[in-house]
Amino acid sequence: MTLLIDLQKVTLQGTDRALLENLFLTISSGERIGVVGINGTGKSALLKIIAGDLEPDSGDIRRGRGVHVGFLEQIPILPSGTVRDALGPGWQVDAALDRLGMLNAADIDTAHLSGGQLKRVALARIFAEANDVLILDEPTNHLDLSAIQWLEQQIINFRGAVILVSHDRFLLDQVTTRMVEIDRGKTFVHAGGYSRLLEAQAEREEQAASAEQTRRNLARTELAWLRRGVKARSTKPQARIDAAERLLASRPEAAARAGTLELSVDMPRLGNMVIKAHNVAFSYANGRQILSDVNLELGPGDRVGIVGPNGAGKSTLINLLAQRAESSTGTVKVGPTVVTSYFEQSEGSFNLDLTIQELVAGPQGVPGSPADVALMKRFWFTGALPSTKAKDLSGGERRRLQLLLALSVRPNVLFLDEPTNDLDLETIRLVEEFLSQWPGTLIVVSHDRTFLSRTTDRLLEVHEDGTIADVPGGIDAWIARAAGVITSPVSPFEAEVPSTSTSVASPGIPRGRQIREAEKEMSRLDRRRTSLTEKILASADYTKQAHLGAELESVQQALSTAEDHWLTLFE
Repeated sequence: MTLLIDLQKVTLQGTDRALLENLFLTISSGERIGVVGINGTGKSALLKIIAGDLEPDSGDIRRGRGVHVGFLEQIPILPSGTVRDALGPGWQVDAALDRLGMLNAADIDTAHLSGGQLKRVALARIFAEANDVLILDEPTNHLDLSAIQWLEQQIINFRGAVILVSHDRFLLDQVTTRMVEIDRGKTFVHAGGYSRLLEAQAEREEQAASAEQTRRNLARTELAWLRRGVKARSTKPQARIDAAERLLASRPEAAARAGTLELSVDMPRLGNMVIKAHNVAFSYANGRQILSDVNLELGPGDRVGIVGPNGAGKSTLINLLAQRAESSTGTVKVGPTVVTSYFEQSEGSFNLDLTIQELVAGPQGVPGSPADVALMKRFWFTGALPSTKAKDLSGGERRRLQLLLALSVRPNVLFLDEPTNDLDLETIRLVEEFLSQWPGTLIVVSHDRTFLSRTTDRLLEVHEDGTIADVPGGIDAWIARAAGVITSPVSPFEAEVPSTSTSVASPGIPRGRQIREAEKEMSRLDRRRTSLTEKILASADYTKQAHLGAELESVQQALSTAEDHWLTLFE
């Protein structure tokens, strides 16, 4: 491997704390380094330092002679002119544009590209350039799954070094050879991908817990010694007294964020009728049809993921289901007990000139009420942040504010359009945990394969002709089929199978629907089983462990029964 960039003792000070302290990082050819950390820790700043766009406060940065660095920022900037002008000629460029769904946009002026189109063209451009180091800041934002698979292959095949910040855990695990974790100024470098990072984090937490227990034991010993009385202490060295007092005054390092993201699961009851779309189609005013012949019924507790190529109509579909747009033909009926909330792909439609506490209070509320303060604290809006205007928040903080506002209305039907964009991994994992317990109906459009796998149990694909269809096998089967591993999408329950078991079949209910309902119940119980197991392992309270263990046994029995029911549906 060839040494390309070497960072020695790099330090960068933020407005109120150190972002990077004494960082050592060597980057060589063939390496693919992922960078993670909560929003605001300095990930993008580190990328800019490596690229040479930002000078650290101290430290040395050495670059190999003639090393060329390509930098893809979160919001890329392209030169003026057409897409073809920006990229240049060549079959490789055409192939990249074709795979990214941008070949038909080659003659469009770059000033007229949407955010997603801009990202895709910038990706094609950076991989067409002769660079030794590629720096990618959230490269999967606005990409569909097919484009992400193309990106994975480009990164793996690149002979130089790649440094990327991403919230896409599947991508990180597939491509990275090392992970750099930034946590309150400190950096931890882990060999391997995202899975190894999680293992290392767990090991570090166990070591910290052990060290804290040791500190407490020593503190108790020293405290007993100090309490023996003045006469006893007078014979002891003053240095030991000072050391004991310092030990008692010390505290474990504060968490990067105060507590967990405590999201309430309280919501209005859902009736049997949630949303039903019948023969729905949608066309633009110019006559271009996006969706056609959509028939879909959503019930209480359904958890539906929606995938498909960019521009196929995924966002249009959930806008119609949420009644934020009207269909050209057909009907969308919503149940009388439904309370919807919509987490949109963009930064939201709230007034950027209002402060966070004003937005949370709403037009009829009083900013800064105790209830609102408690709610903002749950979303880590503490200190000076509640009085900060929305326009002054970072991209990740705005997305977290959107989530706060979406859940503050206590919905029982939640629409999420690309919810993981600009959220850090810690927040995404906590949102997944919340959704695993939330009893409402969930409809999510996402390119995040891990998020879809953990939060949904039914997958719909929007085809380029505007039709939609269930994806047999869920997100894993969809990925395998898109990669060419599975050649046929036919499922054993797409066709109605005559029943040979009168004890299982429900009269009047199609076999395919019964199987989907059984799979949904198994997914729900499996998520609950995983959650209970993790809570038991994390708890040191024997009474709480016993209570959780009893619930876990009940859930396991219910899961076994559900699996038996699912199997009999195929007999």
